[in-house]
Amino acid sequence: MSETEDKKARLALALRMLERAGIVDHNGHASIRLGDDRMLINIGARPRCRLTAADICTIDLDGAVIEGDGKPPLEFHLHAGIYRARPDVGAVVHAHPRWSTYLTMTGHDYAPVYAQGVLVYPMPVLDTPDSINSPEMAARMADVLGNRPAALMKAHGSVAVGTDITEAFVLATYIEESAERQVRAMQIGTPYRFSEDEIAACTQKLRSPALFAKTWDHFQAKLEDGS
Repeated sequence: MSETEDKKARLALALRMLERAGIVDHNGHASIRLGDDRMLINIGARPRCRLTAADICTIDLDGAVIEGDGKPPLEFHLHAGIYRARPDVGAVVHAHPRWSTYLTMTGHDYAPVYAQGVLVYPMPVLDTPDSINSPEMAARMADVLGNRPAALMKAHGSVAVGTDITEAFVLATYIEESAERQVRAMQIGTPYRFSEDEIAACTQKLRSPALFAKTWDHFQAKLEDGS
């Protein structure tokens, strides 16, 4: 298997795992950068729960299909805008999860309430539910994201980025796990917020490729077991 084919298979797997976890729905998408001017991204019309390497297309940053049997999602601009603005980013995940979206729907900030969740805190928010389906909206999204690893979109969803698809995938899962804990805790009281020292300690300990791989393996095992 070539390196590109391996990346296609891994990207498809990431999206299947995100769909099984309820983080990606029928419209979610993810990408992997290929050099400075191309990306791998899932074909927009394919069901996310059944994606394989054959459902991944190669496009340039303007959306032209270079290779693949289908067109990218309409929001490919989101990925292109981030890649243009962030040379450090190697992969992007855009999801429509429930719990973190509940926060933006009700005007609540994403809080540092969960150890893994602090890796994406503080979380900037794009103050519109509009789709990122134009270069102008993509530039606005990239500006809000800045140098952060993730951002939320009001009443819309989340964006997570990483050096590779493993990191972007894992951060997307951390966002939603932390947001669920925050929303559920808010029903019975005021959630405990980690101190600055606790945030720093968690970040130093948990921002680790080995732990990212462990999280990936956990979700892959659940998918393979059908759990």
